[in-house]
Amino acid sequence: MDFSASNTALWNSFIQLGILSGILLAANVLRRKVPLIRKSLMPTAVLGGFLAMILRMSGIINIDGGFLESITYHTIALGFIALSLRVPEKNAGNRKGHLTAPKSGALIVSTYLVQGIIGIIITAGLAYTVMPGLFKAAGVLLPMGYGQGPGQANNVGATYEQLGFKGGQSFGLSIAAAGFLCACVVGVIYLNILHKQKKIVVQAHNYDSEPVAVEDFQNDNEIPISQSIDRLSIQTALVLLVYLAAYLVSLGATSLLGAYAPGLSKTLSPLIWGFNFIIGSLIAMLFKKALNLLTACRIMVRQYPNNYLLNRISGCAFDFMIVAGIAAIDIKDLKGLWLPFFIMAVAGGWITFIYLEWLCKKLYPGYFYEGMLSMYGMLTGTISSGVLLLREIDPTYKTPAANNLLTGSSFAIVFGVPMLVLIGLAPESDASLFITLGLMVIYLILLLLFMLKFKPEKDT
Repeated sequence: MDFSASNTALWNSFIQLGILSGILLAANVLRRKVPLIRKSLMPTAVLGGFLAMILRMSGIINIDGGFLESITYHTIALGFIALSLRVPEKNAGNRKGHLTAPKSGALIVSTYLVQGIIGIIITAGLAYTVMPGLFKAAGVLLPMGYGQGPGQANNVGATYEQLGFKGGQSFGLSIAAAGFLCACVVGVIYLNILHKQKKIVVQAHNYDSEPVAVEDFQNDNEIPISQSIDRLSIQTALVLLVYLAAYLVSLGATSLLGAYAPGLSKTLSPLIWGFNFIIGSLIAMLFKKALNLLTACRIMVRQYPNNYLLNRISGCAFDFMIVAGIAAIDIKDLKGLWLPFFIMAVAGGWITFIYLEWLCKKLYPGYFYEGMLSMYGMLTGTISSGVLLLREIDPTYKTPAANNLLTGSSFAIVFGVPMLVLIGLAPESDASLFITLGLMVIYLILLLLFMLKFKPEKDT
């Protein structure tokens, strides 16, 4: 085998990881040493991501966009698998019987609907006034870009382009990029406002080292720190084993769909692979249940998952996820579409913020700011931007906010099925566009009634 630099397949990934690592370390130095940046409360990974994006766009460094997307895709799953493997702590703040998971899913889909309604009003309004040639259903790309991220924005934009929306694919990707920027910029500004008003404590703003107590690192009956195998190796192996299982489950499901339901496979297969972090987290929970069962049967006498190290693994994964995700941002050339792009980007970020601020106070009364920031980050960018904002005020995920992103996304798949029909209906004609708008309003009302009016029995 050729081990020299000419073997690009051998070296390319590690070179690009090294570049990202160097940028992340440089961002950490800037945050610690530059007073203006330190006072801005900008997360180190966000600063590193913007540095990487600027260096990449200027041509100073050459990092492949596909590689950055790959890093983002895999680290999301690895981070949530590590979180899902943690041993539950007593008094963790989870409220049973309050339908938080399905209501979080309804919140996510209702935000898609709000964004879709606003998007259609903007593009239809422009098409009937100052931009008569504008594709009226282009507003549907606002929830695809802000709520769903670049993958769905690209797919729906490409579909609309075939239906007559010239530049639809670039428009969708640009909306997704603007959403990610909105999540980072508005989210950080909001963090600063809350911090100055002393409504939150930004954990990452404290540069003093926090001591790790023995009970934080070593629970009862855990495996030794280092014997014939290091404890960190065990945690890493558990995470990677679960991820392998998630891959095999996804492969099996999509293969069966392709063989027996090829028509359905075109719709469901991208969802299965796109939500691999949910599948991985569910398998991690089942794996944890299996370990508990083995312990109860006294087949296994030691506790293998270690919460402290699993937190560190998830933190590392999320840091690289954020850097790579921001570095991959690319605003496309939007000939003749800058006006609807600018109006949708600004209106989408502002209205999403107002809507979530109102609802999160009602759904997450015990951890409003954590719930609000994480949901806003996810519903303007991706789940990665939701995590990056949450980590600033809840770095060890003591509140259920991170879990709400995960379980809510699972329920959102079910609640979001009608959206697939509406996406296809909107561009058919002017009449179908207004029917779509009306159906969105009706479905939004139904979801709001479920979230605000439906209350389970009180805990006993």
